[in-house]
Amino acid sequence: MDSLDQFEVQVRYTKIDRKNDSILFTDYDFQVDEENYFYPASTVKFPIAVLGLERLNETDSLNREVRYYIEGDTIESSFSKDILQIFTVSDNLANNRLVELLGQDAINESLMKKGIGPLRISHRLGYHSEGLSTKPLIIYLNDSTTAMTLPTVNSAPEPLTLNNINKGIGYYEDGVLIQKPFDFSLKNYYPIKAQHDVLKRVIFPDHFKTDQQFNLSQEQRTFLLETMKTLPRNAGYDPKEYYDGYCKFFIYGDTKDTIPSYMEIYNKVGFAYGTLTDCAYIKDTKNNVDFLLTATILVNKDGIFNDDAYEYDEIGIPFLAELGREIYRLELEKTR
Repeated sequence: MDSLDQFEVQVRYTKIDRKNDSILFTDYDFQVDEENYFYPASTVKFPIAVLGLERLNETDSLNREVRYYIEGDTIESSFSKDILQIFTVSDNLANNRLVELLGQDAINESLMKKGIGPLRISHRLGYHSEGLSTKPLIIYLNDSTTAMTLPTVNSAPEPLTLNNINKGIGYYEDGVLIQKPFDFSLKNYYPIKAQHDVLKRVIFPDHFKTDQQFNLSQEQRTFLLETMKTLPRNAGYDPKEYYDGYCKFFIYGDTKDTIPSYMEIYNKVGFAYGTLTDCAYIKDTKNNVDFLLTATILVNKDGIFNDDAYEYDEIGIPFLAELGREIYRLELEKTR
């Protein structure tokens, strides 16, 4: 907190007060500014997963359990499996398959129509992510019959003109150090407010007008919420590699301890290019505490990107974990 320019911290905390049948949100911001760019990394998978469910709801021939694969690929999956992998271990390929289903333009337009923004999803995650054309999905209608979705051609992203869009003093490209700031202007853009707005609409849909809600059935929303709080060990992953705090940065990110069953964390994290972000609804069912918290921090002391020398474990995750604990402590005191 004594080096704000270096770490580019932004925090939004929402206090939740209930009176009779009404809910009152009070937002508290620290340095939140949608003009100050940070790389959102895997946090973009959250709205993509929600919009994937929405698309299934609007397509008679599709449901979460249908098997499918991307044309030219060998990996067979289902939408349920993809969404589970997105939230439990932040799987890139699962996310990218949903991008092929939706297309970048449709993702952006749908979120903007719901009053969520500004934002811009321009690329998939991982290698070879910049293609503008989506690939067809080959979907099994039954064991012997398949159908194919139509590919779409998406708009080329316009360069973002935001503060801090060029970061650091250098970056590696194909093993060569380029001694100039790293340009994020064509990358995904998903600021704190937009992240928080998506989370609020999922957790508290009735607080919004119908045209601002996600079009999910009650069964789909129940599945989504259950998946968001699922820990890797409960999804079949090795708990030594994927410990409880692996994708739960707030409160538990800096420990390998087991998260108690009464602590429910509905969230999506992101970490790449030295930037760590968590967007979470945290609910303590034992002490009747719940709150919303979204925060980001950049940890890249040497100012070089793509060198894999980021202070995730030394600074970034401990900061977010302690931030979560401090807000949680305040909430506990409030209830007492």
